[in-house]
Parts: sequence; C-alpha cells; structure tokens
Amino acid sequence: MSTDLAIFAATSGHSGVDRVLRNLVPAIARLGVTVDVLGIEGHGPHFEQLPEGARHLPLGAQHVNSAIPALIRYLRRERPQAMLSDKDRVNRAALLARAVARVPTRVGLRQGTTVSVNLASRGVMDRWVQTLSMRWCYPAADALLVPSAGAADDLAAFARLPRERIHVVPSPILTDALLARAAEPLDHPWFAKGQLPVVLGVGELSERKDFATLLRAFAQVRATRPCRLVILGEGRRRGELERLAVELGVADDVALPGFTANPYPYMARAAVFALCSRWEGMPVVLIEALALGAPSVACDCPSGPREVLAGGTVGPLVPVGDVAALAEGLRRQLAQPVPAAQSRAAVAGYSDSASARAYLAALGFKAFQ
Repeated sequence: MSTDLAIFAATSGHSGVDRVLRNLVPAIARLGVTVDVLGIEGHGPHFEQLPEGARHLPLGAQHVNSAIPALIRYLRRERPQAMLSDKDRVNRAALLARAVARVPTRVGLRQGTTVSVNLASRGVMDRWVQTLSMRWCYPAADALLVPSAGAADDLAAFARLPRERIHVVPSPILTDALLARAAEPLDHPWFAKGQLPVVLGVGELSERKDFATLLRAFAQVRATRPCRLVILGEGRRRGELERLAVELGVADDVALPGFTANPYPYMARAAVFALCSRWEGMPVVLIEALALGAPSVACDCPSGPREVLAGGTVGPLVPVGDVAALAEGLRRQLAQPVPAAQSRAAVAGYSDSASARAYLAALGFKAFQ
C-alpha cells in the first residue's frame, strides 16, 4: 500500500492531542487518503482499531530522538506525500529526518497550544531550545497548523514567522462515536435523577488546568446554593486539590474520580461545565461539553475559549484565575443555563469530516484545496 500521509507523534495516551489524532485519522482515511501512524514505544496515540486505509507502524524506539534513524529509513522507503507531526520536539525530529532522507515529502508541523504562555512556565533551557527551534527550524516546514486564530497570532509573533504561513484548522471533535459514548450508562450516584446539580471539570490535575481556582469558586457558590463538584483527571496536583477541598470545607461535595476513559456521559449530565485553564491552544473538552449541550463557563485564556464561546454570548468568559468572576459565572449558568441547542450550534464547525478536509488542504493535498 503506497502511503499518502504519515503521522508522527509521541503523546501521553490520554491528552487532547490523543483525542484529536484518534478522530482525525479515521476521518482522513474515509476520504480515501492512506495513512501511516508511526509509533514510539510507550507513547500514544493509541487506537483500538484503525480503519481500512490506515496502519500503525512501530519505529522500534522509546524516545523521539532515538526514533530518527528509523524515521529516515521509513521516509526513504515509503516516500509519503506528506507528514504531519505534533509538538516541538517531534517537529524538530520530523524536519531533521526529512532533510537527511532527502525526499520530497511535505512536512506539516502542528502546535496545539499558545506557545508564548506555555513556554513562560518552562525552565530556562527548555525555553531557549524551543525558541531557537521555532525561529530557526520552522521556516523549513511546508505548513504550520494551529487550532485557533489566537494560537496562530501568538506563534507568528513568538517565532517571528509570517502570519499568512500559519493555517488555522478546526480540531476534529464532533463524531458519531462521541454521541454514542455520551449515551452510555453513568454509574455515579451524584448524577442520578433528583440529586444536586453537578459542576464538572475535566483535564489533567496540573498547574495549567488550574482546578484550584475552580475549587475556590465552587466553595463560594456552595456557600449559598447546594451543588457538587466533580473533576475528572489525574496528575501531580491531586494531593494539593484534596487538601484545598478540606480547607475550604467542601470536601464532602467534591469528587476526584481520576482519569476516566469516557467522560462524555458526565458532560451530557452536568449542570455546568467549567474550563479554568491558564492557557490552551484550543480546549477540546470545552467543545465536547458544548456539543453535548452542557451549559459552560470558561476562563478567557489564550487561546480558544473566546472563539468557542463567541466572545461570551454562548457562556460566561471570566478572567484567568479570578475566583469571584468564575463563581458568578457558575451561578449564572446554574440559575439560567444557556439552552442546549445554542451550545451545540456554537461548535457545529468542529466535525471530524470538516477538520480532515482542512488538514489535508493545509498539507497540500490539491483535491481538498
């Protein structure tokens, strides 16, 4: 099978990027484009089953850098028309492998976050390496892809790249499988009929997701209105969040069930969905929640929530880290929730088929331009 597109990524296995790629690959394959997903041991994306026209090819390495020789051999052997990579370290490896292999494969680099804010939280060496990488290496790419206009503006300014070279492509979030999985039974007593309304957060328990602000805002709401808080996810901040819930006196009304493979029944049944991130590229979970009709509140972080919530008309936008404003946004959605139809309409453009066509167009496949 000759290959049209190679996808080279090294993900955690349970990130937003994983969900993007798990939705994108089948959607591209349905358009008749053959896809090779190049695997690094111990990393995602993981697929339960790949569709016809797609295959998984392990590179026999456990690290991005040690996979470069195998990637060079793959490019020389298969000579795909294009290769899509994601995240800076993988992007550097993709450009290096293409240069050494000396093949005409077009390389598209994806950055799924707002790079300037993301790097501000990193160590000095990491910031230095990635800054030089984006400014020196990214001009050699055939396409640069980001999920939001805000992320595109930021990358152009930070990496000193022409804005017109950066493609804003919608993430492939809305699928038939999303709706089917949301309809699955939910075995959690707090979501049974007649129970208190539940505020829901979903994401890694990390500094970037800032669930501490959500906890403090929930405590303010809980002081005047009976409700509960569920945060789905795992991470290094778990202990800190558990202690904070106790300090705030709301531990009995807060649940942290850990990572949940299927968060969609929770989203479909939540009274309010809350996104409190300090930065994003395009928040997948916010789009998923809106697609399932959940009234939502989001911090106005760079980048994505403002675009998704249409400047605050689809749900309250509040300043990052502002506990009082977030609490007020939660109260508003609990008292007068945005209609489910309005939430769904706001994210109708994030279908997997529309996204697949946009990705292929950005990667230079003429049939989709």
